[in-house]
Order: sequence, then structure tokens, then C-alpha cells
Amino acid sequence: MSNNTAEQQLALAVAEAMWSRDQAAQALGMAIVEVRPGYAVLTMKVRPDMVNGHHICHGGLIFTLADTAFAYACNSYNHNTVASACHIDFLSPGKEGDLLEAEAVERSLSGRTGVYDITVRVAGGKTVALFRGKSYRIQGEVIAGLQQAG
Repeated sequence: MSNNTAEQQLALAVAEAMWSRDQAAQALGMAIVEVRPGYAVLTMKVRPDMVNGHHICHGGLIFTLADTAFAYACNSYNHNTVASACHIDFLSPGKEGDLLEAEAVERSLSGRTGVYDITVRVAGGKTVALFRGKSYRIQGEVIAGLQQAG
């Protein structure tokens, strides 16, 4: 088995373990589309109970989708990793019925810290938000005792 295959299998196993405990993402109807080492794509359909007083998707829910994709990307190496900082720019509204897609891409990983860019789009369309997350590796593993990549 090649190292790339082992790293991919680890990323998938970690995503499955995280998903089994991720009650928030499940309650919001998110779905994992793709996970690779340092990369993740998740989706969330904007439901009627997700719109605010302007009848657009609540910004906090867009942030939550981006933050969740960030979490799956930065934990994909099976090192417990949390956010140390993040920032979001809202560019256009998400609307009821939109399928939002958050793509998280690792930009830097050095020692215990990483930087990830997450783009939230309406699936197949306009960019809704740009999110940058900074990660920090803490003690432990997502799946205790598994061989770790990296």
C-alpha cells in the first residue's frame, strides 16, 4: 500500500469517527462530500429555519458550515486539532433552498499550527463567503492508537 493511499484511508477513517460524534453538523443537515489529507468539502442545504429576519441564511450558520469543513480538513491527520483563530468575509447571501458547499484547503502546516482557506459557495455557483482558519494541534488523537500520517 502506498503512503498516499494510507494517508487517504486515515483521513477517511478520521472523518467517519468525527462524523459519528458530530451532533451539530448532523442536526444542521450537513453532509461530507470529500475528505483528503488537509482538505474537505461539506454541504448544507439552507432550510426555512435557517433564514434570518432578512429572509437570507443566517451568517452564523454559514460560519458553522465553514468551520466544520475546516475541522474535517485540519483533523484529517488524526492529530486532535482545534481552531486558534478564524475570520470570515460574507460576500453574498445564501437563500432558502440553496445547497451551500464549503471547500477547505490547507495552505500551511508547520509544527502544531496550520492555516486553512475555506470557500463557501452555492453549489455550482456564486461565492457566498471566504473563511480563513488557523489551527492548533493539541494532545491526543481523533482515533486513539491508529497509525498517524505526517
